[in-house]
Amino acid sequence: MTTPVLDGLTAGGTPDGWGAAGFTVVGDRIRMGGVTVRVTGEPAGVTAWSLDAADGLPHAAVEPADVTEHANTTTSIDHVVIASPDLDRTTEAFGALGLDLRRTRDAGRMEQRFFRAGEVILEVIGRPGAHGEGPSTFWGLALTVADLDAAARLLGDHLGPVTDAVQRGRRIATLRHERLGLHVSVAFMTAPPPRDPA
Repeated sequence: MTTPVLDGLTAGGTPDGWGAAGFTVVGDRIRMGGVTVRVTGEPAGVTAWSLDAADGLPHAAVEPADVTEHANTTTSIDHVVIASPDLDRTTEAFGALGLDLRRTRDAGRMEQRFFRAGEVILEVIGRPGAHGEGPSTFWGLALTVADLDAAARLLGDHLGPVTDAVQRGRRIATLRHERLGLHVSVAFMTAPPPRDPA
């Protein structure tokens, strides 16, 4: 089975709101690396993806947008965060799509499970051992930027403090999205450091 590639997301928020966050919006679409985000104008977070529907996550095809540069220097989506009430159930559903579990991380009260869909990492979070009812839901986006300091200067008080990320050698800052009328949790991250060829 060929591994699915995530190339489209549907999300709420207005083009003006996304534009105020430093994104170039063409019509109702934003291109972030290999993924096009279609903006609906609704007061909602991420509502659908281009992958097949799975564990309550709806499918919606998105027409690709042309590659553009963003004032906040976003180059791609590093990972999409998905909240699951039942990690085992979600893992099984993702496996049926052809998504392999790559890694698991114990974060105390929360467990993280990582999958890859093309260039995008899918990070599924939930309580270890929980088997809750209800669907999985899209929680937020972590975006790779070329220059986090430039993004911080551009966004000012709309961006939280820049701190070290969990991933070694990377830094991260969280967008205060509510101030911009957005309902999508967004974090900006520096690119991964180059691998040691040795």
